[in-house]
This record gives sequence, C-alpha cells and structure tokens, in this order.
Amino acid sequence: MVTGAAGHIGNVLVRELLSRGESVRAVIPPFEDAVSLDGLKVEMVEGDVLEINSLKQAFEGSDAVYHLAGIVSISPGRSKLLYRVNVEGTRNVVEACLKTAVRRLVYTSSIHAIKEPPHGTVVDETFPFDPDNVLGDYAKSKAQASLEVLKGVNRGLDAVIVCPTGVIGPYDYKISEMGQVIIDFVKRRLKSYIAGAYDLVDVRDVAMGIILACEKGNSGESYILSGAQITIPDLLLMLEELTGVKAPTIKAPTWLVRLAGSFAPLYYRLTKAKPLFTAYSADVLASNSVISSEKAHRELGYSARPTRESLEDAIRWLRENGKL
Repeated sequence: MVTGAAGHIGNVLVRELLSRGESVRAVIPPFEDAVSLDGLKVEMVEGDVLEINSLKQAFEGSDAVYHLAGIVSISPGRSKLLYRVNVEGTRNVVEACLKTAVRRLVYTSSIHAIKEPPHGTVVDETFPFDPDNVLGDYAKSKAQASLEVLKGVNRGLDAVIVCPTGVIGPYDYKISEMGQVIIDFVKRRLKSYIAGAYDLVDVRDVAMGIILACEKGNSGESYILSGAQITIPDLLLMLEELTGVKAPTIKAPTWLVRLAGSFAPLYYRLTKAKPLFTAYSADVLASNSVISSEKAHRELGYSARPTRESLEDAIRWLRENGKL
C-alpha cells in the first residue's frame, strides 16, 4: 500500500515495487492527477489521509504501508495546511495501521525534520526530530509527523522512518523543486546565483532505500537517505556541461536574495509559477548540508549514485516528456 503514489518519489517507488513482483495498491485522493501511474499495473483506490475511514478500508489486507503523502512547501503562510495534511494525515495513517494490523509502516519524512547541528558537525541520526529547532513551517510539520510515527511505535506499531535529502531524477511528472531549477536553467531564466550548497540524492536510490528500510530497518529507527553535497556554482557548471547552456556568472548577495525572497510569494501567486527562490530557500542553501547516510549503508545496504548521473537522467527524461 502506497500513499502519495502519484508524487515523484511515490511513482518511482511503485515502479520499483512492481519490478520486484510485488502487488501494489495506491491511495489516490479524488482531486489528484495520477498521470504518473498511467500504464502501471497498480490497484488504485480512492482515499484521503484526512479521512481515516477511507484509509482503514484501503489498508485492509495490506502487508506493508509506505506513507509518502504530504505537502512540500517553501513558501510562508501555509502552516495550517501543512499541519493538517502532514501531521494530522500521518496521525491518521498510524491509527489506520494499528486498526488494520498492518505488519510494517515506512514513513518518508525529510532531512529537514532533523535538528540541524552547527556547521562543522555532520548531520546524522543521532540528532532528534525537534519541531522547535528546525527551519521553516514545512520542516516543523515533518518533524511533528515523525514524532507521531514514533508515538505509534510506542503503542506497538512496527514502523521505520526514512529521511531523504534533496531529490532529483527522472519520472518527475509534477515537476519538483530541482526539476524546476533544471527547466529554468535550460530556458535561461536564471540570471544570477547565490552562495550555498545542498545534498542531492537520486529519486531511484531513495525508492530503493525506502524498500530496504521496509525489509531490513529496525522498528522505531530512522535512516537518512542522502547522496552527495554539491555547491551551487558546481551544480550550475555541471548543468552547463550537460545542457550546453551557459551558467549565470553573477553572484547575488545572500542578504539581497533574502530581501527579494520576502516578496517572492506575492510574485509567484500573481504569475502562478512554481515557487523556487524564497527567503526560506536562501536559508536552506546556507544551512548545514554535510550529511551522512552511513547508518543506512551499514544497516540496510543503501547506496547512492553520482549526482552527475542523476542530473543527466533527469534532463533526458524532461526532454523526452516535453518539459523542456
């Protein structure tokens, strides 16, 4: 059973499960576009994480539940919606799992749900989920949701949490944040850049890590699924090499980007464009992105491919599907 199956990680997870001969059921809300699942032999049932009865019906007879449904937002002013979907929705998933005797729940949280240590300290699973010490409303909601899963574990639920970093790669039907960066780069919309770095991981490696967590993870444990840290200038140069489009050379001061970012939500609402650069995203790029997935390597057998390969495959998929 997969919630959020139509999303970027979700549809890749479904593909990987099907390739392994698994029987897959997907919970699809009535308002969601599930084009990413077209042609796949998956049983689709209507349901919503905010409607616990629909979850109990959908989960009945399921061996494992992969919970990926949620809202990702880098814009301010959405705290109530984030709490409702990400936190209350996860609470409903936990309750439905307990009521239907699901064998195992795997919850896909986020690296941002983990309390960030100072620069110079490696981020790993020894740092807690701490809603009061994370960056922004989205991270807070994912930290709170992770704690809901751990409450379920205390009630007897067999559950594991995975925390991916910045996801990139093919099958990006709804256009993720990184997918939008690639599109804007190729269309020469990026006129400048800011200093900073981020950890990027391939969506296919995340999907495999989620499955490994289900198979081998210890109940109540969390596993970071990271790739490799890359600076923004290096990322843009890599995109230049792969696309032939010249990378921007103007470096914008971070303070200016943060100032402009405070007006960005209004701009994105008026243009109906996907939010990309906000004060929050500037803060994220300046945050600690030295992240270790050693625990997942050691306990699950997880591994991640090179960033260049992921970018190359993402660009190819976007081109082949008319996104560029």
